[in-house]
Amino acid sequence: MSKILIVEDDKDLCNLVSEYFAVAGYTVDKAFAGADGRNFLKTYQYDVIILDWSLPEITGIALCKEYRSQGGSAPIIFLTGKTDIADKEIGLDAGSDDYITKPFSIQELAARVRALLRRSPVYHHNVLKVKNIELDPNEHRVTKAGQEVKLFPREFALLEFFMRHPNQVFSADTLIDRVWQSDTEATAKTVRVSLMRLRQGLDEDKENSLIKNVYGVGYKLET
Repeated sequence: MSKILIVEDDKDLCNLVSEYFAVAGYTVDKAFAGADGRNFLKTYQYDVIILDWSLPEITGIALCKEYRSQGGSAPIIFLTGKTDIADKEIGLDAGSDDYITKPFSIQELAARVRALLRRSPVYHHNVLKVKNIELDPNEHRVTKAGQEVKLFPREFALLEFFMRHPNQVFSADTLIDRVWQSDTEATAKTVRVSLMRLRQGLDEDKENSLIKNVYGVGYKLET
């Protein structure tokens, strides 16, 4: 599932939005100040960024401009109390992709996030298919040769990430950065355990695993 960064200084609101997306299956990082948001953006990759305008230390506008100037390409949604058309123009011109004013519907925010994800070339198919495996992120469903496979949320997210990046090799550290929350205590052993569970659900035999070990480098899903 996609990884989202929420930068919002209203802690209650930030926690509410974070919990909503986490329950929906997203991996979520959150920051309550602009400087913390900057540190996350310098360290990790995200699929969508939800950004408040009026942040302590560094404003959302400044953070958005800085991120874009450094080549950051993840879609950005401003979530702000500024309702003037001129403010919306400033926000969009700073490099954001969407703009939602407070108070807002969290269901609308979620729909906007899904719409931005669909624009990404990596996310242009609703149902992902590799060999006889199909994964439907909207229904949170995996099938193998038409038979449903039950996976834990983390294994589901791991499989989705591999299926969106077939034949690419990823180290354990990279998988932790992209699939786990950034404040996790996950280690290379955690990744190995999740892969073991995933393989148990998908593989017909250990010698012909869908996800290959690349010795000394990492793992890849081979098509």
